[in-house]
Amino acid sequence: MSQVKQSMALGITFALITAVLWGVVPIAMKQVLPVMTPYTLVWYRFSISALGLGLILAMQRKLPRLGLFRRPRWLILLLIAAVGLAANFVFFSSALQYLSPTASQVIGQLSPVGMLFASVLILKENMRVTQIIGAVMLIVGLILFFNTNLIEIFTRLTDYTRGVLLGVCASLVWVSYGVAQKVLQRRLSASQILFLLYVLSTIFVTPLADPSEVYQLNSWQLACLAFCGLNTLVAYGALGEAMARWQVAQVSALITLTPLFTLLFSDLLALIWPDMFSSTVLNILGYSGAFIVVMGAMFSAAGHRLFPRRSEKNTGLPLK
Repeated sequence: MSQVKQSMALGITFALITAVLWGVVPIAMKQVLPVMTPYTLVWYRFSISALGLGLILAMQRKLPRLGLFRRPRWLILLLIAAVGLAANFVFFSSALQYLSPTASQVIGQLSPVGMLFASVLILKENMRVTQIIGAVMLIVGLILFFNTNLIEIFTRLTDYTRGVLLGVCASLVWVSYGVAQKVLQRRLSASQILFLLYVLSTIFVTPLADPSEVYQLNSWQLACLAFCGLNTLVAYGALGEAMARWQVAQVSALITLTPLFTLLFSDLLALIWPDMFSSTVLNILGYSGAFIVVMGAMFSAAGHRLFPRRSEKNTGLPLK
């Protein structure tokens, strides 16, 4: 196997690891939330990730230099990214109290679309026709996915509606994190940025968290909590490795499979352990909507690889 093919194979493997881990984590979180508040769950996820990544960077002697943030601009960007990431985790965990893991992940696909429009408005990037088509597909898919609950969502403030609103909020605040991190990467590596964000996010959530809630967990819930913390560390690490070995567009497209992995594992676990896990209740339109959401997000991320612009074909310039 040539070096290029080997690198691509590793990139695909790491991207799939990320998608699978992100797909499983809301299922594990759902096991912990009946006992632990979303704030405390998020606090433990950030604390475990900050400690683990800090040890890795210390051993590699790659801990970020704080002198970089003497300039107010970079410090403000770091704070914006940290607040956005912390708020995303809190909103997502809160949404899981009312929604199934699959529904939460499907709503989460709004994040890349929001990032797309923010990049155009704030970073002055160009918008492609394929990205617009992908965004339209995603919205249509969401309508189909929630087809049995549309009247409830738009007419009554039920627990289900609260979950949907919290999920949308999680996607929207993620955009501020994504844009700020994109600018910060001009000065720091992805792992250094994540370490600083984990530390700051832990500090931000601390006043709202109650770490003593961990004593209320049984052994199974404690294992799920540990998995949630390690999942954050390993998934983002695998994402960084995938980006280093494969093109960003392809990695982004593969990661959009996350909701399908959540749907698959939810149904499999409910089949094996029906007393502990619940399957996703969907009709044919709902299942179709989930697939269309994924296809729309995938088309937004990598559609330009299938339909490159004429200028890109002629000049041979690398596609973004």
